[in-house]
Amino acid sequence: MIRSLCGVKPERPQRAGKAMARPATVYFTGMPEGFAISLRWLHIASMATLLGGMIFWRLVLTRASEDMSMAARGPLFERIAAAFRPLVWASIAGLMVSGFINYLLAPGHSKFYHMLFGIKLLLALHVFAVAIIMVQPNNPRRTRLATGTMISGLVILVISAWLRRNF
Repeated sequence: MIRSLCGVKPERPQRAGKAMARPATVYFTGMPEGFAISLRWLHIASMATLLGGMIFWRLVLTRASEDMSMAARGPLFERIAAAFRPLVWASIAGLMVSGFINYLLAPGHSKFYHMLFGIKLLLALHVFAVAIIMVQPNNPRRTRLATGTMISGLVILVISAWLRRNF
């Protein structure tokens, strides 16, 4: 795994009875290994913060506050949104910076990879936009927004895992 982070894609082991589908691609990014690991950590930590906040909002906070009156729930949601706002902006910045650098330093992918990557980017833009709207003051639709963002974020996670595994 460390070798793939610093620009050398290791060969995949051959499966019994199957020939290798494609040769391993070797490229050099000129990026120090520590920097590559830091970028990966920043990307994963930013994704976990943003998606984790959406999942918490939808699956925990909404259910925990069902018994509260709307008069009590409104100020609570406002305070939580205000506290989550800087984390949303920091997560978006971290994902954009690390994702852009990682994309520029990983050449030579197929058309299918770029198609899935494009879908992933469109879903990420959806998550960013809705997360920003969700933490704005006086937004009564936060729970509904969190539901859609959570679903899109989990789809992004599945696409990312598949791309990482297969490319």
